[in-house]
Amino acid sequence: MEPNAGRNDRRWVVFLLGCLLLNPPMLSLFAQPAGILELPLLYVYLYLAWAGLTALIALVSRESPPDRGGGP
Repeated sequence: MEPNAGRNDRRWVVFLLGCLLLNPPMLSLFAQPAGILELPLLYVYLYLAWAGLTALIALVSRESPPDRGGGP
């Protein structure tokens, strides 16, 4: 198995989560006239979903430190 196989699986999960969070049926749940701090709820949701996905991508894409080969 490749050393990056787990990382690639996590990237697919983040991609699918992004597709789920940003598809029109999910967005329609937040297209309400209500708001938070005078901001429309849809804008708040889009910003938080975008920021969360960006943070997840950063965590998944971070390289692990090289193995020093200290023994078995």
